[in-house]
This record gives sequence, structure tokens and C-alpha cells, in this order.
Amino acid sequence: MNIKILTPEHVVFEGEVNSVLLPGKNGEFHIMKNHAGIVSSLINGKVKLFVNSVDETYTKNFTRENEKDSVFSYPIKSGVVEFNHNKGIILCE
Repeated sequence: MNIKILTPEHVVFEGEVNSVLLPGKNGEFHIMKNHAGIVSSLINGKVKLFVNSVDETYTKNFTRENEKDSVFSYPIKSGVVEFNHNKGIILCE
């Protein structure tokens, strides 16, 4: 599935991921391939990408959660996610 993460300043990430874990108002939620369409607000926390690799263009934006798994995180203050037909966009600050 394709995910794009945008801030007012720049594109944080754009590419294929296995899944994404997001900090929602009512708790974290996980979006996986073929997930139902969703629009949700996001709160302060970390966006975690479960991905085979992150392009060098975007690695400076992320912290690798651990060496064993390919989980990369990006801290946000707030935002919104829209996901439909295996394409998602995360607008955040």
C-alpha cells in the first residue's frame, strides 16, 4: 500500500509500506493492506511505518525503532489521515 506523509514544510515520506500504526484520539490504530476507507484525526505521538526499507531521501526524517524489525517512526503533534483503496495520506505537524 502507498503512504504519503506531509507537513506544511515538506514531504516526510512517500512510498510503499506493509502497514502503518497511528496515534488516534481514542488510542493507536493500525492500518494494513485492504483496510476499509477511513478518515481520522491524529494526536501527539509517533507515526510508525512497517516497511522493508526507507528510501535514502526520507531516512533523515525517521528513527529506526529497532534493528531486528523494519519499523521507522516519525513524531507528530497532530494531524489527520485519509486512507482508501490502499492509498493513504497523512497531513501532520
